Amino acid sequence: MSVHSKLYEGKAKILYTTDDPEVLLADFKDDATAFNAQKRGSIQGKGNINCIISSKLFEQLEAQGIKTHFIDSPAPNQMRVKAVKIVPIEVVVRNIAAGSLCAQTGLALGTILKQPLVEFYYKNDQLGDPLLTRDRLFLMELATLEQVETITHLALQINEFLRSFWQGCGITLVDFKLEFGLDSQNQVILADEISPDTCRLWDSAEADTNRRVMDKDRFRKDLGNIENAYQEVLQRVLQAVESQN
Repeated sequence: MSVHSKLYEGKAKILYTTDDPEVLLADFKDDATAFNAQKRGSIQGKGNINCIISSKLFEQLEAQGIKTHFIDSPAPNQMRVKAVKIVPIEVVVRNIAAGSLCAQTGLALGTILKQPLVEFYYKNDQLGDPLLTRDRLFLMELATLEQVETITHLALQINEFLRSFWQGCGITLVDFKLEFGLDSQNQVILADEISPDTCRLWDSAEADTNRRVMDKDRFRKDLGNIENAYQEVLQRVLQAVESQN
């Protein structure tokens, strides 16, 4: 498979075209950003770690019957994916109150939600990825009613699986971000990545509110030991996957 030109460069990945117009190559970067790229840095080995974790989780989800853009991983920091038209919505699923939910509602950090909360944000850095109501989403024609219902259903299904998977790794899934795309048949499928960059993960055995953090909050909040936390998440994922085989 030969790589052609750079199609798109985001904050965490570069997408390249390939010989096959329906296949792209995603190159995962070590770059780290927070607060809509106002804070920038680098996490050593992050590209490899996030690509491997995402690949393993996509394989697990495919085995559950959830369609994703994942094809395979030809190198530790590279993923071959189906070309999709990204729906310009960031879907956030929350199980425990943290981050902007606490800031905007006054809920205490760590409040366990009675049921998972699915939220939609407009994928637009210039506007600061604002929270959308359903009516605004339809007003802006970002997705159809049917697509929104499919995305919500899939997000809850993915949450159910990931909560259980992370629990098996001794990790609590607090919340996470998903992106979806439309494939060549106009089907909604899971895209982007699932990693410590896109999930809020707490070490289940750790009570200390700073030490338990195993995700990008270590970078956002200058907690240190970022590489170690990401590496620990990777090891636990690999062990969990290996124990199933």
